[in-house]
Amino acid sequence: RRYISDSLGQQYAEGTVLDLDTMLAESNNQTPMVCLLSMGSDPTENIERLGAPCHPISMGQGQEVHARRLLANSMLDGGWLLLQNCHLGLDFLDELLETVTSAVPESAHKDFRVWLTTDVHPSRFPITFLQSSIKFTNEPPLGMKAGLKRTFNGVTQDQLEISNLPQWKPLLYAVAFLHTTVQERRKFGPLGWNIPYEFNQADFTSSIQFVQNHLDNLDVKRGVNWSCLRYMLGEVQYGGRVTDDLDKRLLNTFTSVWFSESTFSEPSHMSHFSCLQVFGLHPNADITYQTNLANDTLSTIIDIQPKDTGGGAGETREASVQRLANEMLEKLPPDYIPHEVLKKHTQLCAAQTNSVLIHECQRYLRDALDSMFDARIPRLWLRLSWPSATLGFWFSELLERNQQLSAWISAGRPNQFWLTGFFNPQGFLTAMRQETTRSNLSRGWALDTVTLSNDVTKMMREDVSAPRGAKLPTRPTVSAPWRRGAVSLYSCPVYKKPRRTDLNFIFSLQLRSVQPPEHWTLRGAALLCDCK
Repeated sequence: RRYISDSLGQQYAEGTVLDLDTMLAESNNQTPMVCLLSMGSDPTENIERLGAPCHPISMGQGQEVHARRLLANSMLDGGWLLLQNCHLGLDFLDELLETVTSAVPESAHKDFRVWLTTDVHPSRFPITFLQSSIKFTNEPPLGMKAGLKRTFNGVTQDQLEISNLPQWKPLLYAVAFLHTTVQERRKFGPLGWNIPYEFNQADFTSSIQFVQNHLDNLDVKRGVNWSCLRYMLGEVQYGGRVTDDLDKRLLNTFTSVWFSESTFSEPSHMSHFSCLQVFGLHPNADITYQTNLANDTLSTIIDIQPKDTGGGAGETREASVQRLANEMLEKLPPDYIPHEVLKKHTQLCAAQTNSVLIHECQRYLRDALDSMFDARIPRLWLRLSWPSATLGFWFSELLERNQQLSAWISAGRPNQFWLTGFFNPQGFLTAMRQETTRSNLSRGWALDTVTLSNDVTKMMREDVSAPRGAKLPTRPTVSAPWRRGAVSLYSCPVYKKPRRTDLNFIFSLQLRSVQPPEHWTLRGAALLCDCK
């Protein structure tokens, strides 16, 4: 930011609030206005609020006929045409540009305007259309203060004064605070939300409308129905977009903390809080955000560099790749011989987990080693194996997985297991439950009644013996210190990789803490089997 400010000027380093009125004044009936969409930035409501008759239509297959009809009517009566999601109807844009720009001034009403919204489409979007139009974007501002200012910018004076009840304005602020928070947490990646959701102005508007309707029917003696309010916000208005169970738990935690009788109480003191404290996140979350931002910037710079294949005194790209390939081939473990693996399998005890061993070896051979010896490109390696930050980390993990499987084959079942080393760790845990159930059939155990339990010990890896069950080596956690004598339990999700999706989710551990579970939920605390 400092470099941009020094090179181009301070105005290019600061965020600006979109002013549609000023942009409208600069346009005319022959200049389309194109909005480049980003997550949570639909400008439809802001455009309709400008006051002119607006005719929106979402583009897609077969919508060109309706778009032509609305275009002709709008040009005659002076209305506005809003074409949404134009990246789904790119073939119509050339015709639209020719119709608008080549029209006789008298044939188009002076108040006629064309608005378009589109995702970024660098390959097919007509360049001439972009050159002939006004381009703008409506990205959510960075920072809690800027986000609140933008949220309140959409609240009119009539909305502020629509109710005389003393609960109205505090609840309006609470909803605005919730709306800004759920949007701002997106920038922290998986620490904010496991899945980035497109919370937008429509969610805020519908939530405010519900609060208004609730207060209109309010029984003054009973007061606000907080359970109803929290349910509608956490499960319907905002929760309707949330598909991940852990994200739903986070959203419900926000509503339970901010929507209660304390909403109407006066604070005992006024002090400044950082955004991270407001979100409930640890200060390290900002370090992660800044690191990811820097990596994205550097990755973009690398992508735009020329890909020269020769020239100069340095090593060529081809020679560098050849050298790296030779180094990896030298480190590759020997191939597994299927009949020898089966022979070892018959010598092991007939445990349910040994079937997992056979499946793991077969899949390991098919999906990992074959793909490498078939000279497939690294992108296919990732598709057939596991994600990793760099090729070096990926290859190191390949060797570690091989070490675990080969040790299991040669020395028998180990006393502890590395969950990330399995393609399907959930299958291993299920097999462990099945094995435990079978060994306790005489006691009347059933599989559906056997559950996983956990405890955190001080044992080192070399101290692990061979009790019934399976030991899992410790792995890094995200902002969740362990303390003995704690009074509450936090259900901590465990993921294979830093990307917190359903595919990477393994199970949940019950961790004791002196802090309430909501504290760790707001921090996005999780246990990662692999941080790379």
